[in-house]
Amino acid sequence: MIPWLHPDSPFPDVTHALTEADGACGLLAAGADLSPERLLLAYNQGIFPWFSEGQPILWWSTDPRMVLLCAQFVISHSLKKTLRKIAFSMQTGGEWEVRFDSAFEAVMRACAAPRRDGTGTWISEEIIAGYCGLHQRGYAHSSELWHRGQLVGGAYGVSIGRMFYGESMFAKVTDASKIALAYLIAFLKSQGVTMIDCQQQTVHLSTLGAKPISRTDFIAHLRVATAQAQIEDWKPIV
Repeated sequence: MIPWLHPDSPFPDVTHALTEADGACGLLAAGADLSPERLLLAYNQGIFPWFSEGQPILWWSTDPRMVLLCAQFVISHSLKKTLRKIAFSMQTGGEWEVRFDSAFEAVMRACAAPRRDGTGTWISEEIIAGYCGLHQRGYAHSSELWHRGQLVGGAYGVSIGRMFYGESMFAKVTDASKIALAYLIAFLKSQGVTMIDCQQQTVHLSTLGAKPISRTDFIAHLRVATAQAQIEDWKPIV
């Protein structure tokens, strides 16, 4: 059994999360709320919310933890060519543009839209409200690709100190999410961020260079990274 959290309940220690043998690897607790204060408390301890519509709020701390080391981000030959085209467009006032934080809620809603495979979304109105609250406080950010004034791709996540927790991405044109991610990673590297939390293992993340590490190693890293100064000036590197 996992504990039920009330508004004033602390999180259990992450070592109490269920294991693969329990059938829900990483599930730690349920309940509480998605206030910015609760979300910050969770992320500072390596905990994240993930639940489907109609379920109670579920809190997770997976082991192993999927992470992307910024220095190991895989950029394919074709993506390199596309990035050069985007950079030239931005330098010459062309029809492509990368922005940070100009449409955070719109990025979240685009990420929440139904996928081509017909799967539902875990990004509910409750999730959107909570993370928009974090964004207003300077703890959540979006990287956005725009074409002719239209938002066509993006990614968003949570930033605490020099730790970034990736949440979701979307693309309306080929490679749009990867372009937004590439610009985000370039900026994070310039700010001394070395690791992006990807939370759970997927094949897609593996193709980008992400890999699993132990929860112990992940927690050790985030304790150091989150104790550093908050990043303040979010601007794409052109």
